[in-house]
Amino acid sequence: MLTLNFNPFPQISTQRLLLRAISPNDANEIIAIRSNKETMKYIDRPLTVSTEDALQLIKKIIDHAAANEAITWAITLQNNSSLIGTIGFWRVDKEHYRAEIGYLLHAGYHQKGIMQEAISAVLDFGFTTMQLHSVEANVNPANAASKKLLEKNKFIQEAYFKENFFYNGKFLDSVIYSLLRPLQ
Repeated sequence: MLTLNFNPFPQISTQRLLLRAISPNDANEIIAIRSNKETMKYIDRPLTVSTEDALQLIKKIIDHAAANEAITWAITLQNNSSLIGTIGFWRVDKEHYRAEIGYLLHAGYHQKGIMQEAISAVLDFGFTTMQLHSVEANVNPANAASKKLLEKNKFIQEAYFKENFFYNGKFLDSVIYSLLRPLQ
């Protein structure tokens, strides 16, 4: 069984980015991203519109990392500590060495290669440090940008589920992508 330890919280540095722990100080940035209807169009969760909503989400993220159950990083630029997105393994199946990746980026930073840089670093952490065997992603079928990002990172589509998720009064389809640990 997979054993995880996120204490101390692991920061990841890339050429342009610093992936760090999310803190209550990030509440305003979380609201800015998660209250944007266009950004959240493919995320089947309620909008985060208040400081209380943001702080509840942040607490959940911090608690999951402290319990070694899941990990989510704040995506920041190397020269600016403001949160511009999030990325992490939010659902970890320790018994099967598998995790689900999730990510979200402020609309002002789309199409700049930032999420590509972040996902590459997080996948390396997942396979090397966490010792995951596989990573999956659950994507709204209409989210072409996310599917393109996953395919660029060698994820393959494993399944297409018809109306398997009920949200906001309707049944939605899901596409499941996965990536096995690269051969060493």
